Amino acid sequence: MADPLVPPPAKSNELRTRIIVGVILITAAVLAEYFGGLFLWLLVVLMALGIMSEWARLTGRQDNRLLSMYALSVPLAIMSPWAAGPSFLALGLIMGAAMFVAVFDRSIKLAVGVLYAGLPALAIIYLRDIDNGILIVFWTLALVWATDIGAYFSGRAIGGPKLAPQFSPNKTWAGLIGGVLLTAIVSFVLHIYWGLPFKLVLLSVPLAVLAQMGDLFESWLKRKAGAKDSGTIFPGHGGVMDRLDGLIPVAPVVAAIMLFDNLPTAS
Repeated sequence: MADPLVPPPAKSNELRTRIIVGVILITAAVLAEYFGGLFLWLLVVLMALGIMSEWARLTGRQDNRLLSMYALSVPLAIMSPWAAGPSFLALGLIMGAAMFVAVFDRSIKLAVGVLYAGLPALAIIYLRDIDNGILIVFWTLALVWATDIGAYFSGRAIGGPKLAPQFSPNKTWAGLIGGVLLTAIVSFVLHIYWGLPFKLVLLSVPLAVLAQMGDLFESWLKRKAGAKDSGTIFPGHGGVMDRLDGLIPVAPVVAAIMLFDNLPTAS
């Protein structure tokens, strides 16, 4: 009889693969964010086009998938270091691309996907260009990662009542609370040692909840499409949307906060 305390080999290998791939993805994101410029733009372009492709598949609009990716490529190109960068022109072109796709596809499904993929891309590049942008982007990424990691391990360890079983049967309230707590801790550490504004530390809690809502929204999309993952590009993690579902709503909100609320970027 197998020892019940020893995890099954398949589960153990899956977790190991998940951790290794996760470390690689985080390292690539941090390096691109640190160097900025062309490196960050290229990563963001790949991210946005991957999201757009998976969105088309999940919403049943595969026929015009390439059209939507081409349309999104125009504002993504404008965001490059050689063009206008993260400007209101790029925002207008994202809106224009969405309208074009809606008219051509005769459906708003792909058009919503253009916004879903394009707005977080613009937000990340914009945040990197503001004062102390390295810290702000790192915090934005870290709070999403912390929410995901905290929710994953606390949910598995504690279990308990389901958060939204109609959307995602595996997510629990314990996972949400664990993710929020870890996010608050990570944000407070960034405040103490790297000068993250305390206002942003306070905002990390509702943003962690927003990240979980983004996760639930993607789970709902997959459930409607009858898909386990949004894609298969990342072993142990699924597709691009599976990895970025929390960042997609959080990044534009952080960008709006920094743009309109005039929060300080250093304590």
